Amino acid sequence: MTALRDTARAKLNLTLEVLGRRADGYHEVRSLVAFAELGDSLELESGHEFALAIDGPFGSALHGENLVTAAAEAVKVIAPAPKLGHFRLTKTLPVAAGLGGGSADAAAALRLLARANPGVLGPAALAEIAAGLGSDVTACLESRPALMTGRGQTVTAVRGIPACGIVLANPGIQLATANVYAAVDAAANPCKEPRDRVVPDFGGSVARLIDYVAPRGNDLEAVARRLAPVIGEVLAALKRLDGARLVQLAGSGPTCFALFATEDEANRGLTQINAAQSSWWVKATTLGASVD
Repeated sequence: MTALRDTARAKLNLTLEVLGRRADGYHEVRSLVAFAELGDSLELESGHEFALAIDGPFGSALHGENLVTAAAEAVKVIAPAPKLGHFRLTKTLPVAAGLGGGSADAAAALRLLARANPGVLGPAALAEIAAGLGSDVTACLESRPALMTGRGQTVTAVRGIPACGIVLANPGIQLATANVYAAVDAAANPCKEPRDRVVPDFGGSVARLIDYVAPRGNDLEAVARRLAPVIGEVLAALKRLDGARLVQLAGSGPTCFALFATEDEANRGLTQINAAQSSWWVKATTLGASVD
């Protein structure tokens, strides 16, 4: 039987405003997210019994229950006698890296299960399951540029994100998202107002994207740097790369990114940073453009 395959693409929070702590304990956020053209690989050999095998360079870093398993269990609740099958997750993204890897894996599992169960798992059912699995899974289900609001589960498509080059750098440590948010000095409700409520359209312009992102930044950066000071070294190294137009923390860290106008510039940046920091996990790729 031919296996079904999907890619769990890395998520980048290009902006991340933490507006306060909600009554339910989550944080109210407003975040522009986009997805890199690289990620974990997931394949499924359809069948009735569920199984999960994990390999890849970061496979050994995963312990205990996995969001792929949680996605399969959630499908069993919502769909009558679904075909599940044997999953193989090739973990190529670092774990606890601030790239939404676990959420992206869960979203890829849902997409594969929908393909394996045609007519059973429609968009509404997938959206319901995704929202229940975690705040980022809804955005990862589409893996397209979007504004995330609420606790992250409200997703609005964004137009005009250009396919620019990016370099991702991780210093080889883990930093759990829950630990970063636990250290945020966010007031209880009512939450503060966001900088604006306009859904941007970047018209395919790198300059317009940077003009939007730079002043908003990532509210988690200062907290993440207190918890993991090496993040400051990563940001400084990325800022030294020739052609880097914007450098920020990706998500809750410790992975950081540098944005370039083109993929060729990003590849030259990769060579430059690898020469200086051979022990870090560093990748050059492109930012997935909006589908307008």
